[in-house]
Amino acid sequence: MRIRLAVLDVGGTVIHDTADVPAVFKAALARHGLSATDAQLHAWRGAAKREVIARLAAGSTVDPERVYCSFQELLIASFAERGVKPIEGIEHAIAALRAAGVRVALTTGFDRKVAGGLLAQLGWNGKVDAVVCADEVAQGRPAPDMILRAMELTGVREPLEVLCAGDTDNDLQAGERAGVGANLGVLTGAHGRARLEAAQHDAILASAAELPAWLERRDDHRGEGAKKEARR
Repeated sequence: MRIRLAVLDVGGTVIHDTADVPAVFKAALARHGLSATDAQLHAWRGAAKREVIARLAAGSTVDPERVYCSFQELLIASFAERGVKPIEGIEHAIAALRAAGVRVALTTGFDRKVAGGLLAQLGWNGKVDAVVCADEVAQGRPAPDMILRAMELTGVREPLEVLCAGDTDNDLQAGERAGVGANLGVLTGAHGRARLEAAQHDAILASAAELPAWLERRDDHRGEGAKKEARR
């Protein structure tokens, strides 16, 4: 089935993680007397940030929303200081996908304020078809809600017509739960090859910039398979 929608994670997939998100998490938690291990934060990469903070604050007297506001403040400052850098070749890849009739949606564990600021710095407003933030759906990753919302916003109803790409196993788990037609990991972000390969996937790419070429190879392979079947 032809891919009509590409759903791409933001941090680590279409932009470099210039902000040290785990360090920002730790600093925000410390402001309120909380802490988290590196293993906890690594496991939850790609998940909704507000949900992660709620888990870490569970059982304490700390208001998770106050911690989240601190996280948001520190994260925005970190991106402002370090800048926002797109993955090499990703802008061309997004343009090539859209030129080929594939809609492009971005999904992120950041909220709309942070995501909007990142896209504004990149000058990407109008260059993608939809943006879905974790605080705009019932559940963040690994739930499929952001993918399903992206499908609604772009008018794509069939999950097998959707490609998902992300740099964490939470991204791949969300794609699997949504039943997408192509579920791809990329090696430009938080999780390495071994961890991504442990999740359900169709391919692991060096970068999301390779998506147009991967789709072309996939379609060529399927076309050859169909021709062979027809000759039988």
